[in-house]
Amino acid sequence: MTDLTDKTEFNQNLLRFLDASPTPFHAVETMRFSLDEQGFQFLEEKEAWGKLAAGRYYVTRNESSILAFILPDVDLAATGFHMVGTHTDSPCLQVKPRPEKVSHTLWQLGVEVYGGALLNPWFDRDLSMAGRVSYLDSHQQIKHTLIDFKKAIATIPSLAIHLDREVNQSRSINPQTHLPPVVMQLAKGESKDFRDLLLAQVKQQQPACDIAKVLDYEISLYDTQNAAIIGLKDDFISSARLDNLLSCYVGLNALVKADHDKPSLLICTDHEEVGSMSTSGAQGSLLESVLMRLCPDIESHHRMIQQSIMISVDNAHAIHPNFADKHDAEHGPKLNHGPVIKSNANQRYATNSETSAFFRQLCEQLDVPVQDFVVRSDMACGSTIGPLTAAALGVRTLDIGVPTFGMHSIRELAGSQDAYMLDKALTQFFR
Repeated sequence: MTDLTDKTEFNQNLLRFLDASPTPFHAVETMRFSLDEQGFQFLEEKEAWGKLAAGRYYVTRNESSILAFILPDVDLAATGFHMVGTHTDSPCLQVKPRPEKVSHTLWQLGVEVYGGALLNPWFDRDLSMAGRVSYLDSHQQIKHTLIDFKKAIATIPSLAIHLDREVNQSRSINPQTHLPPVVMQLAKGESKDFRDLLLAQVKQQQPACDIAKVLDYEISLYDTQNAAIIGLKDDFISSARLDNLLSCYVGLNALVKADHDKPSLLICTDHEEVGSMSTSGAQGSLLESVLMRLCPDIESHHRMIQQSIMISVDNAHAIHPNFADKHDAEHGPKLNHGPVIKSNANQRYATNSETSAFFRQLCEQLDVPVQDFVVRSDMACGSTIGPLTAAALGVRTLDIGVPTFGMHSIRELAGSQDAYMLDKALTQFFR
């Protein structure tokens, strides 16, 4: 049985992490704070590293991906790395470059759907905005900062059922025309510029920031409702961005507890929800580049990769009580019944019998239950960073995750015990 006090504290810290991370930029910033507190040393990719001394380090790319590792004084070619991979991004609505719209005195923002978002739940929510702003300072230097409005400043109102009597039978959403949020009401002749709004917000949040002009931005909308433990017996975690910030939190928590004499690595990349093909995505070079710098000799590098193992952690679909027929009956994971091994014969997941056997034995030693997920044979299967990493590096890889409901909704649901059990498994993996 899990220790109640430890599990409660673990989950409360998870909720705080979720609330502090409305965008990948903020998630990486939050993880950086934790790593700094734990004594990890920041490395700049553009600087020369040379031969690093034994220690704990981290590197970021695009401020939206982060890689942290523990480097002991060992022969990496003989030991390899134990690695965990996750992603920092979640489906959302992103503000377009020229978003200003005025309709019937209402100021709205043009938005673009990022990733495979479940759109219906975005209506009638209290929305805020956050992201990264690129600006000119008073010396005409381009700089960047993070911004978070925090308060509810926007909403996407539903059309009343009186004006669409068939809405409950067949509602379709046009992302171009139905999703622009309402931000404010304008007086006659009044106009607003979105960049001016961002400029004012940066000055308000960061009075010491030398910002003269906003050049560009990457701003997303998010639900202001805080993450919460819910259910009559506190059985569930309800939050935005459980896919996949829950995995980022668990991976980070496990890494900081890892033994200093075991080569261990956590990578959290951006853009998984749109295919990972970017400089900061899993199809980018971040992981391969860092591993090459740590073990530059080609022969030793290849030996290191073959001694390594990667666990790709991304949430799994729990069997839904109202839609049980959407699952293979023998492979429908349940909430609060432990982490899930994800398998697919067509390699949408990277799991094979060797890596799944490794994880099953690991969990068995901890008395942590393990579940299995295989998509129905007549349905398409999603994917993760697992196959991408396995193919790029040639590293043994396993796909796992905690079971959740409502994946890609504005609010998702997980079991309040599963993340804690996954943490036990990944902590042991790093040790």
